[in-house]
Amino acid sequence: MQAMANTAFELRGKSVYVAGHRGMVGSALVRRLEREDVRLVTVGRREVDLRNQAAVFDWFARLRPQVVFLAAAKVGGIVANDTLRAEFIYDNIAIAANVIQAAHQNRAEKLMFLGSSCIYPKLAPQPLREDSVLTGPLEPTNEPYAIAKIAGIKMVEAYRSQYGCDFISVMPTNLYGPGDNYHPEMSHVVAALIRRFHEAKVSGAKNVVVWGTGTPRREFLYVDDMADACVHLMKTYSSAELVNIGTGEDVTIAEFARVVADIVGYSGEISFDTSRPDGTPRKLLDVSRLDKLGWRATTSLHDGLTRAYAAYLSHT
Repeated sequence: MQAMANTAFELRGKSVYVAGHRGMVGSALVRRLEREDVRLVTVGRREVDLRNQAAVFDWFARLRPQVVFLAAAKVGGIVANDTLRAEFIYDNIAIAANVIQAAHQNRAEKLMFLGSSCIYPKLAPQPLREDSVLTGPLEPTNEPYAIAKIAGIKMVEAYRSQYGCDFISVMPTNLYGPGDNYHPEMSHVVAALIRRFHEAKVSGAKNVVVWGTGTPRREFLYVDDMADACVHLMKTYSSAELVNIGTGEDVTIAEFARVVADIVGYSGEISFDTSRPDGTPRKLLDVSRLDKLGWRATTSLHDGLTRAYAAYLSHT
């Protein structure tokens, strides 16, 4: 691993394309890259639908970005993943295939593919090591999304192997922060709970229902920390092996819900709807590889949630 940490890549002066720049992850990458001496390149989905191969190939041939952060994806919480199964597998495989091939064809110097911790088997040993991919069955509720992300990882590996492309993959843990999706049914747990507790506070509700048993353990990373880790790895890392991006710490959903309630200022009761699915019992990433590569998260859960709630209030 030490040799990988010494693989320097110069971002300065390069044209850098952030695919998915309007999403929570992409917008955090844009914020972070604005502190670098780079030429940021973005394009909206109305101009280029990343699922459309011809449109993607044409755009890359014209713009020829030197560096690519592939953060574009169709994403959602446990309900969205379980109900929009065809869309999640088709859209995400198409996006990955089109952008990775276009980057290769137009000789991009470096590409980073952003995966998801749901690629790991449902019952993989904890904490989740990068080498546990494809060692067991996936969590059924988000299997189509996970398979699409695994396909992207394997494309990165294959393009490195066959063509010598400097393409890398990273696996962020559960993310939250500015730009999150607060849809009542389709959001991830952090945004869902911020919205639910805020609305309960405003309405004076005496009880808030949290989905599931509250016992699953989850790791949460503030999205701007993730963006900082991605830029650090783009500059310093080059290998076919994945790199987990997380905090290395987790909490139960019940504990997490109480932290959110405290930050929002909700003082009522919290109950749990055990008819709703829990998902994977635990998802804690092993971040020892990232640690050896010289990066650690700096935003505490309390501080990150305080900022996330402020961002939510500014858009309500």
